[in-house]
Amino acid sequence: MNKAYLLLGSNEGDRLLWLSKGVSLLKNSSTILATSAIYSTAAWGVEDQPDFLNMAISIETELLPLQLLSEILDIEKQLGRQRTVKWGQRILDIDILFYNDDIIAEPTLSIPHPFIQYRRFALAPMKDIAPHLLHPKLNKTITQLLVDCEDKLVAEKTQLELTEGLNMP
Repeated sequence: MNKAYLLLGSNEGDRLLWLSKGVSLLKNSSTILATSAIYSTAAWGVEDQPDFLNMAISIETELLPLQLLSEILDIEKQLGRQRTVKWGQRILDIDILFYNDDIIAEPTLSIPHPFIQYRRFALAPMKDIAPHLLHPKLNKTITQLLVDCEDKLVAEKTQLELTEGLNMP
């Protein structure tokens, strides 16, 4: 079995529902091990758009990295995501942050996520579920990366909870 960490984000429509549906659909190919709190964050990259809800999850899966990417892209498409503007508004975005301790550089997939150390909205929820996880390239824990992160966008923990899909073993 493989362990992966994913970041889910939504800033379109019923954001909490999209996160819930994403987690629920991921359960078809993976076991959900842990979920972070849900964070509210201003949009990063293209700033003139609604705020995001973000959360991190850890999963156990038999899927290989490119298979997991394919599954994630299928889930996003199934829920209606359309890729029109880079870093634009979206129903659901799922990123693979880490996959075991692997370092992968493929044309369509980079693991660990190449920008995680610059994104407070990814590091804050990751700290909830894996504060001591060591970044295999930077040799720093998630907690250290968050302390060092220069991203000024606030990642605010909410009291929101997923509406479905969390009947974890």
